[in-house]
Amino acid sequence: MNKTIITVVGKDTVGIIARVCTYLAENQVNILDISQTIVDGFFNMMMVVDANQSPKEHSQLAEELESLGGEIGVRIRCQKEEIFDRMHRL
Repeated sequence: MNKTIITVVGKDTVGIIARVCTYLAENQVNILDISQTIVDGFFNMMMVVDANQSPKEHSQLAEELESLGGEIGVRIRCQKEEIFDRMHRL
């Protein structure tokens, strides 16, 4: 499985989850787990996804998600699971 971690952070607005999930569905990326919170008007979401069936390479997905984030006013990061784990190791 090609697990990827996607994080979304920014001011809360209507449609953030819808836009991100629509992009993922259109690119055959399966959401395995999702968590989101809103604290004092700030939106924070973390997703674990499987990009195995996507026709796009990880780098293209990451670039397009970053661009989508710019369109909707949030910051979207897309990292392969093993890189995310190494960065957040205690």
